Amino acid sequence: MKHLLGPDLGRRHFLLAGGATALAVTAAGCGSGTEPAGPTTEPGGPAGPATPRSGGRLRAVFAGGGTNETLDPHLSNLFVDAARAKALFDKLADAGADLAAVPRLAESWTPNETLDTWTVKLREAAFHNGLPVTARDVLHSYRRIADPARAFRAKASLEPIDLAASRALAPDTVEFRLKRPHAEFPDVLASFGAYIVPDGTEDFTTPVGTGPFTFVSFRPGTSLRLRRNPDHWEGAPHLDELEILTADEESARVNALLGGQADYAHELNPATARAHEGGGRIEIIRLRNSAMQGFVMKTDRAPFDDRRVRQAFFLIADRKELVDGALSGAGEIGNDLFGKGARYYAADLPQRTQDLERARALLREAGAEGLRVTLDTSPVAAGFLEAAGIFKEQAARAGVTVEVRAGNKDTYWKDILDGGVLASYRSGAMPIASHIAQRLLSTSTTNATHWRQPDFDDLYAQAQSTADPAARNALHGRMQRRLHDEGGFLVWGFADWIVATAPGVRGVAKEAPANTLDWARFDKVWLA
Repeated sequence: MKHLLGPDLGRRHFLLAGGATALAVTAAGCGSGTEPAGPTTEPGGPAGPATPRSGGRLRAVFAGGGTNETLDPHLSNLFVDAARAKALFDKLADAGADLAAVPRLAESWTPNETLDTWTVKLREAAFHNGLPVTARDVLHSYRRIADPARAFRAKASLEPIDLAASRALAPDTVEFRLKRPHAEFPDVLASFGAYIVPDGTEDFTTPVGTGPFTFVSFRPGTSLRLRRNPDHWEGAPHLDELEILTADEESARVNALLGGQADYAHELNPATARAHEGGGRIEIIRLRNSAMQGFVMKTDRAPFDDRRVRQAFFLIADRKELVDGALSGAGEIGNDLFGKGARYYAADLPQRTQDLERARALLREAGAEGLRVTLDTSPVAAGFLEAAGIFKEQAARAGVTVEVRAGNKDTYWKDILDGGVLASYRSGAMPIASHIAQRLLSTSTTNATHWRQPDFDDLYAQAQSTADPAARNALHGRMQRRLHDEGGFLVWGFADWIVATAPGVRGVAKEAPANTLDWARFDKVWLA
């Protein structure tokens, strides 16, 4: 099972086969590219003007997916897949910086009074072949994703839609019938991988989308070359060309940037960022709150079926020590809730801090003194092994023995979904309502904490049936207070996502968590 970050950042979260040589071979064939401009004294900073300029080719390097890569946007799993799909295609909506949906190919969306039918009006937009985007294209795309015979990642996100009953009211209007009220339905339109492709499309050898760049050539596991789409509905990109390269090793990506073979490098580790930050050779960009970091406790299994034990573990964690040690300080402390910075996040709840005396008292009350527990972890994600070791030492100071068990990174996410009692966990950014729907309801298919509470399910259903935003926010507050008090997610931190650019690159969004609209948004980038 591959994912983008965690279960959503997932397995070998971005580093697959290929190694450093893949980039070297690719870069050698890039002789026609525009090199980043050297430093200037023009307004806008030491490396160039703030006013966008047109022209040039930007080379962005990501960890790759090997020779089995495809340009089918519905098969996107890795960050490089998402970057390619975003360049070639559009969705009806995408996630803003606070994870709330913002319109893309959808010009507007309007619910009925009961929130179980939504009418989506499409904007005027054309595919790369000149044909207009229509309701038929939208319905084909969503029905393709939802096909039970296929394994498209966005399938679960589209589950609320009754696609058999949904219909085209006009060429530019789609009526989505839902299986139940869904006040957050625009989040469904923004789901990862829910790209719109032309009606009937199954072959993506030469992809035709609506994105800001058009296809030139593709070598799986090596490079994708694209050129500016002058007719993009949101305006033509500043760049003439975009090339997306792959290199699994972080050192290869950084060396390509330092050596002038790439202009943008994705996924740097904190130590690399510290070594180069402020040095003038490359610019380090930290995308805050991009990945939740924590542990999951199985709330239906001993010892964590006793909420006093869960509360004790909340109080055992020294969050700053975990962020400093497991993330090398590249992040912020968490408060046992998902979605810091997102809409509905309960920022008013008091920050939980380590309290070993209270933790011991809770364990005594629960009859769990001298507790021994196994913590499953894996090298599947950066910082997992380090966090497990740090937490083991913290737990020992509360009289708890934690045995760390490192599992198979290829099967880790599947193994911890139903196995064990305590495990390392991370997740990429998504709307809080989506996180609840996918991971915290009795029917959720990726419920790693086994949190199954009918009254909590009812609160979520009530929120989704509530049209008034203030009332819905209050219901989300009630759900989060409940989770903060007795849930199974011990969220100790939120990691920065780190990218780097050559000094002459401008327009890279600095306030966009990974997986949001402005992340890897190369149509807004230019070369100074």
